[in-house]
Amino acid sequence: MTTWAVFSIKGGVGKTSSAINLAYLASRSGARTLLWDLDPQGAATYILRESLRGAKHGERIIAGTRSLSSYLVRTDFPGLDLIQADLALRYADLLIAKGDKPRRRLAQILAPLRRRYDRIYLDCPPGLTLMAESIFRASDGMLIPTIPAPLALRAVDQLVDYVTENQKVTSMIAPFFSMVDRRKLAHRRTVVEGRQKTGFLRSYIPYSSAIEQIGERRAPVLSFARKHPASLAYVSMWQEAERAMHAHRAAMDPPKNRGR
Repeated sequence: MTTWAVFSIKGGVGKTSSAINLAYLASRSGARTLLWDLDPQGAATYILRESLRGAKHGERIIAGTRSLSSYLVRTDFPGLDLIQADLALRYADLLIAKGDKPRRRLAQILAPLRRRYDRIYLDCPPGLTLMAESIFRASDGMLIPTIPAPLALRAVDQLVDYVTENQKVTSMIAPFFSMVDRRKLAHRRTVVEGRQKTGFLRSYIPYSSAIEQIGERRAPVLSFARKHPASLAYVSMWQEAERAMHAHRAAMDPPKNRGR
């Protein structure tokens, strides 16, 4: 099982669109897939045609009084399940801090689902918080949507520095560019600069009206515009991320007889 966190320190970078489309691709490949909407704004929940629950299920899940599986819902897309967002998650840092080993809390919550799903995607709220630290430890890989701007690259550097300095975080970090307008010279230059940094995926997501229609149509772009360049970009990114994860795991756990 692989847990992907779609995470960014900054908001408004295409995080939810990427989480939904990548999760959809995973489910379409035959993988049993779960998307957990951890952002209290609930954009992923809305797009997948669900509504925010009135009950504070996020508080119950984090407190351990109810299991995560109690709140699984099926989406309209075969093989893709959802844990809906919850406004109580705006207090996630306070809820996590109440328990023992708060930085391990999300990993503990997700552990029972490791045999049930092949892929879990976390649509994460922005910010470098206690909740974010728990996300880092719960995920196998972090996909970081990055707009092509110098300050966005700086935010990626800050995140990489934090993870590198924290010996207990072993997640693979895979930044990628989103909302790229190839007509703009500044965007093209920033993409070239970013690709020189370690870990940056070569695939990028273009600025596209088709992606903007995700909220209107309430569906992944791949479900209504399968051959659109934006859809093909997500396919390329999903395939590249899967290959990168395979290589990361091989590097973290090399064969015992290597070098003999």
